[in-house]
Amino acid sequence: MDVDLALVGFGGAAALTLIELARAGVPGLRVATVDPAGLPEDGRADHGRRRTWAFWTGATDDLDPVLDAQWPAVDLHGPSGVQRLDLGPGRYAMVRSEPVFAQALAAADRLGSVNIRAAAGTLADDGSAVEIRDESGTTVCRARWVLDSRPARPVKPGHTFWLQHFRGWWVRSADPIFDPASAVLMDFRTPQPDRGVSFGYVLPTGATTALIEYTEFSPARLGGDAYDTALTAYTRLWNLKNLTIDEVEDGAIPMTDGVFERRPSARVVRIGTAGGATRPSTGYTFSAMRRQARQIAELVKNGHDPVPDAAYPRRHLWMDAVALHAWDSGLVAAPDFFERLFRRNPADRVLRFLDGRTTPAEELALMASTPLVPMTRAAARVTF
Repeated sequence: MDVDLALVGFGGAAALTLIELARAGVPGLRVATVDPAGLPEDGRADHGRRRTWAFWTGATDDLDPVLDAQWPAVDLHGPSGVQRLDLGPGRYAMVRSEPVFAQALAAADRLGSVNIRAAAGTLADDGSAVEIRDESGTTVCRARWVLDSRPARPVKPGHTFWLQHFRGWWVRSADPIFDPASAVLMDFRTPQPDRGVSFGYVLPTGATTALIEYTEFSPARLGGDAYDTALTAYTRLWNLKNLTIDEVEDGAIPMTDGVFERRPSARVVRIGTAGGATRPSTGYTFSAMRRQARQIAELVKNGHDPVPDAAYPRRHLWMDAVALHAWDSGLVAAPDFFERLFRRNPADRVLRFLDGRTTPAEELALMASTPLVPMTRAAARVTF
């Protein structure tokens, strides 16, 4: 089977790319998806792909019809107290993966995409096309271009390799105990690990429903019942009682200044986390995946190679490397770092920085608001 574009691995990055390709309406584009589980049926993110994505957005968004919740303000509980951040005219928004996958299925249908149920093994690139071979070595598809969203390790290790690892409870209460107009973005009142940082989230979807999450930035995941123990303690901190847990969501996202190979061969392009979409200092990924998807669709529509720009400027990645090293080495406590960042800068500036959209002048102001002496020491270590 010969196609123009093959999406290897079917997660959020591939789903968003299908949606944007269908929206671009490229005549005659031949597309295939290659994944051992295939495309999910009826729009449900089965086979371990169920996710919740939170992201910063403006006054309007293409995903508005399917958002689970949105908040014009968020609270940050730092070492010196609570700070409410007014996000206007922007918003913090949350969407579950089911409607996104449903849109991707509809997009695949409009594109006439071929659904190949196979675990991709070798991607044999001869410079003019790529043979996608399964684990037995059998060719399942031949594509002019491959967009590969499967997990990949850095080709060059960085100074720091942490994980953002978490567990979330989707809860409901018989009483209206949540404020749907505001979310708790970071609550650092959780017990802090010896190496790393922890915090809680409270993301209300209504007066009686919310996603409550315990998150750590640290070198390794927790074992046993540690996540549930931490979540139980966190709900007690808020005096939340008589909660019914409807669903549990787990995850781990790499946080590293290691170098990922975004283009391992001439016609293979990595997207999603493997393609550098995850912000090293925060773990945010969704907005960058959307930017990659939109740019790929625009490039294909205009007859160009589907190779998106780097998700973040190099200077941002350097700043992330400095921050990670400062936290990991104990030079700076992450709760203090984030609190100072939000207290000494307009919320809009911080959010645009987290999204990779600030100017060098704004970044100088952001850097000046952090603890200068220890951050300068961390910068020197990372640089030299």
